[in-house]
Amino acid sequence: MSTTTSTCFITHRPDLGVLVARWLDNAPLAQLQADFTALLAQAEQHHTARWLLDVRRRDQLSPELGHWTTSTFYPLAATQLLPQQLRISVLCSPARMAVYETSSEQKEYLSYGLSNERTYRMRLFGEEGPAMQWLLG
Repeated sequence: MSTTTSTCFITHRPDLGVLVARWLDNAPLAQLQADFTALLAQAEQHHTARWLLDVRRRDQLSPELGHWTTSTFYPLAATQLLPQQLRISVLCSPARMAVYETSSEQKEYLSYGLSNERTYRMRLFGEEGPAMQWLLG
């Protein structure tokens, strides 16, 4: 079963118990927030707390989105999906990974989001196979 927003395809994989969200391009902050809200609605409908987020085609990194996802949206989603633990695999392009390495602001949001102190678990990957393997582990 799939859901489509104007910028994101969300697919439920019942065989794996995973939601896959793929962005085809960049989008304004408000649209990305709407995409994440649609993703959470699908997660609640399917009782699925394992997400693969494919952001390889989104080359613009918004500090506002980084802050909102890691400190507001993911904690909210984690609470709403209890008793399951929210696990998020983020599939990134090499260019995005390079920005994460060089931008102090992006490093800050990433470090916060990847911390084991969070109520959710998130990891970054460059390839879909390892991303899915971690997600299902």
